[in-house]
Amino acid sequence: MQITPPFGYREIVPLQKTQAVKLPPAGVVPEFCASTNAMPISFSEFRVVAHDYPIVFASGDNGATFAAVAVVGLANGENLFVRNGSWLPDLYVPAYARRYPFCMARVTLDQKEQANRLICVEKSYLAADGEKMFDDQGEPLARWQNIEQLLREYEADLERTREMCAILGDYALLEPFTLQATETGGTPVNLSGMYRVKEEKLEHLNAAQHKNLFKKGVTGRIYAHLLSLDNFGRLLVRRSAGNPQPAKTAAKQA
Repeated sequence: MQITPPFGYREIVPLQKTQAVKLPPAGVVPEFCASTNAMPISFSEFRVVAHDYPIVFASGDNGATFAAVAVVGLANGENLFVRNGSWLPDLYVPAYARRYPFCMARVTLDQKEQANRLICVEKSYLAADGEKMFDDQGEPLARWQNIEQLLREYEADLERTREMCAILGDYALLEPFTLQATETGGTPVNLSGMYRVKEEKLEHLNAAQHKNLFKKGVTGRIYAHLLSLDNFGRLLVRRSAGNPQPAKTAAKQA
């Protein structure tokens, strides 16, 4: 049996009912959050994420498929919202980080990927002095019920995100763009490898395509994404805190 851990996880194993898990303290996020400038987000998160972070689309296969992410830093390995292992207060923490150390992963048996996902946990978080998720009869405790609900709802929401990204790609609505940010007298910041919806392309969709976007709830996400791009300016201000020089930003198509 082979299990591929999601981004940021090290070694995951299936969760057993007899195991205890050392859960992270409240407010503490996994280590990988501090060293990434983009966090995956799901379909239902678009509206709340758009208040705090730019939402863009990323592709690891040259535009064959896409994923939605919240931009949290303007350089590789930079997260402007994590301090001393915790996410800054009064800001939305993406569910990708909140579900840790648990996840739902696909399993490969005999070189064949299984359809169902398996609830897994980061192996290093299993500890005899950890918190039990099930009682002695194997029944879920209240704490686990809440965690499992988050995992299952988030996984279903990710499927909706994948469908949305597939539609955006199929309708050729996405274009690559590069963010250029310059502080007067400072070093320019260039952030590339991102995609955004080109609003003008929406005009050329046919009636059936527009209907599908509305039916699937994609139209609202498109405009949440477009409005969220203004948050790049807020990222630069946060990054330049303490620098009295004015900042300039520009986004251009690659």
